[in-house]
Amino acid sequence: ALEKKVKSKLGEKVGLPCCHEIESSDSLHNYRVYWQKNTMEVVLAYAEGKEISKDKRYMNRTEMDDRNFTLWISPVEILDNGPYQCVVQHLRSSQNPSVVCDETVTLFVTADFSKPNITANVSGNSCESTEMVVRCSSYGGFPKPEISGTLNNESVVWNVSWVSESSLSPYSVTGILHLNVTKDVSLTCSVESNGFTKSTSLLLKKTNDCVVPTVPPSYNVIT
Repeated sequence: ALEKKVKSKLGEKVGLPCCHEIESSDSLHNYRVYWQKNTMEVVLAYAEGKEISKDKRYMNRTEMDDRNFTLWISPVEILDNGPYQCVVQHLRSSQNPSVVCDETVTLFVTADFSKPNITANVSGNSCESTEMVVRCSSYGGFPKPEISGTLNNESVVWNVSWVSESSLSPYSVTGILHLNVTKDVSLTCSVESNGFTKSTSLLLKKTNDCVVPTVPPSYNVIT
């Protein structure tokens, strides 16, 4: 079977589909339904039409459709990221319930990064070039991002560092470039995460144009 995947952004409402739907002639009272995460954590469970269990982390954030067993989560948190398993049993007899469905769906939670901020500090000057340290930073997104960029439409490679409290926390990212600017150039910094990209451009100006002093023409004095 193909792996089911669902994507959602932080703070939105998302539905995770189960693998069974009750026929119109049947009733939820004839089923047990278990939604669990990582096969360890029971998100919620129903038996004979009643909710019998719910993890405290999902309290007031989850509900289940009583016909197709879709698990609704709202608002979505980054910690919700991961695989969920839907197990459905039909109570043909209380002693011997039969499993009619057992399927996993993986939730991928994303969070938008802020628009990249570019700053440039001059570290040195000469008549030929201006030395600059350029920083590009963005924050508040998930999952771990990549930084790319162009200098006058040619690719540049950033020295990148990431900060996050854990593997399931929002990231802050910073890229650093050391440049020798010999003329005015356009720099673009792009932050990409899970297929979403945000970019910022900045014009970097050469700050020191030396003026060569004019030398008076030499002349000879003949006595």
